[in-house]
Amino acid sequence: MSNYHIKHLEEYWQVYRKSVRNPESFWEEIAEEHFLWRKKWDNVLSWDFSKPEIKWFEGAQLNITENCLDRHLASRADKTAILFEPNNPDEKAEHITYRDLHRRVSKMANVLKSQGVKKGDRVCIYLPMIPELAISVLACARIGAVHSVVFAGFSASALSTRINDCDCKIIICADGSFRGNKTLDLKDIVDKALENSPGVKTSLVVRRTNTTVVMKEGRDVWLDDLFDKAEDVCKATVMDAEDPLFILYTSGSTGKPKGMVHTTGGYMVYTAYTFKNVFQYREDDIYWCTADIGWITGHSYIVYGPLANGATTVMFEGVPSYPDYGRFWGIVEKHKVTQFYTAPTAIRALAKENLNFVEKYNLSSLKVLGTVGEPINEEAWHWYNDHVGKKNSPIVDTWWQTETGGIMISPIPYSTPTIPTFATLPLPGIQPALMDENAKEIQGNQVEGRLTIKFPWPSIARTIYGNHDRYRDTYFSAYKDMYFTGDGARRDAVGYYRITGRVDDVIIVSGHNLGTAPIEDAINEHPAVAESAIVGFPHDIKGNALYGYITLKETGEGRDQDNLRNEINQLIATRIGPIAKLDKIQFTEGLPKTRSGKIMRRILRKIAGKDTENLGDISTLLNPEVVKSIKNNALV
Repeated sequence: MSNYHIKHLEEYWQVYRKSVRNPESFWEEIAEEHFLWRKKWDNVLSWDFSKPEIKWFEGAQLNITENCLDRHLASRADKTAILFEPNNPDEKAEHITYRDLHRRVSKMANVLKSQGVKKGDRVCIYLPMIPELAISVLACARIGAVHSVVFAGFSASALSTRINDCDCKIIICADGSFRGNKTLDLKDIVDKALENSPGVKTSLVVRRTNTTVVMKEGRDVWLDDLFDKAEDVCKATVMDAEDPLFILYTSGSTGKPKGMVHTTGGYMVYTAYTFKNVFQYREDDIYWCTADIGWITGHSYIVYGPLANGATTVMFEGVPSYPDYGRFWGIVEKHKVTQFYTAPTAIRALAKENLNFVEKYNLSSLKVLGTVGEPINEEAWHWYNDHVGKKNSPIVDTWWQTETGGIMISPIPYSTPTIPTFATLPLPGIQPALMDENAKEIQGNQVEGRLTIKFPWPSIARTIYGNHDRYRDTYFSAYKDMYFTGDGARRDAVGYYRITGRVDDVIIVSGHNLGTAPIEDAINEHPAVAESAIVGFPHDIKGNALYGYITLKETGEGRDQDNLRNEINQLIATRIGPIAKLDKIQFTEGLPKTRSGKIMRRILRKIAGKDTENLGDISTLLNPEVVKSIKNNALV
């Protein structure tokens, strides 16, 4: 029996039981049979969640790009590795074969070496969804540099924070990007960021929009000039399994973003394994994940997981609404996509539009549909199932996080019976537990609690870059010897899991985790603002949207409130990015606080969600009268 490719429910249970009974031998067998190692491991796993310290395949040596590229050259050299679909539908799609990708990654790796990049150096990548993004990621991995991709929708300030946090010495960026009918000036954002990031000595600029940009002497270099001259052979640097592969930033509920560090061996094994099973990938399939490589979904399920399996992975530069709302389905038809993985936000936005946008395309190639970023609501699930999958393509509602590196709870298509809104069962090797408010494990089914994981899996993040104490405090201090996910979950009568949402001050908007603290910090910089509190409220398209309760200083009281709202949102867009703008801003005379001065967000959440009948006991508040005023003036 192969553990690597599960094909039915009985086999899932056999494999799952084996993976939990003896995790080390389970993962050792998979690592041994399906990957290329320069040297075998001395020890499969050592771990201690109290420190926390986790090591998988200790002593093993490898290079992940040899597993994603070199080993496919013997049998798949002419197979399409990356299928690039540009923003403009009139621009020709590009099929990059494994041979060509190997050559381009080698050239890019040599460019980086020519700029003094060495093993262990951090490289910031701020690029749109163009082939150079995937190539740059793999080129870093080829030479042992640590890539830190920043989503090219983040502001200059957010970019600068991330560059400085991990001390990047070089940035790869572009002159601009195409997004729907807009052309965005990425180079200008990078220039502003680098004013506050003196550590970056070189900026390699990709020509994409061919717009006029200012090139700073001694720092900015056109990438294609160097790329054309570079050798197309680059020996892969031998890495230890526990060497860092990349740093990826995720929002914290407090303070600055957390740079999650993922290492090489375990991450490769887990992302490849989960890709193969969750998407039931077969040799001639065309797989498409619509995420951006700037997020963990893109790292694991556009680049590393698919390429480690020799798959064809689609990279899409554009947006689902351009040139019209049929764009996704037109691409599915055009390239005969077999697996399609997207966010519930996109599904909800498309479900609002005329059904003709879906029905005019032939979607019969689809075998598996997936969702990621947040739990999918029932209405969107049914629309997706009925109109996209035509009730023939199982939906995998995947739950996982930046910190987990790979999918943790998900149906396996054609094996796990699905129920709308349920992520269903843990994947092999994953041991979830639900905890109550007294930190005791809740046994049995039909229960609800805080979702934790009892045992390490190969792709778990190893630390927060430069701040191991924060890593321990955030994920391992709430429950002894357990990883705390920050999410609540329900387990139903048959043991299926349904994720109920964040239990901390992180709000998932359109699949993006947004910490409330950094947004509040940005708002509070406005000279007219005294203090603010952000909560989420249900939104038809985004899942959640942001509602801001803002108290003004006297200087702001007489001002035009609409102007003030625009200024506040502009400030958020500049400090964090447009994704963090507030949908609703209510100006208040004060915020409800406990006697110790803590803002009672529970009350604000209920008012924002129009649940004002059950606000609980507010008599113990420092200022109970403010609740009535907020309730009466709520933006409904």
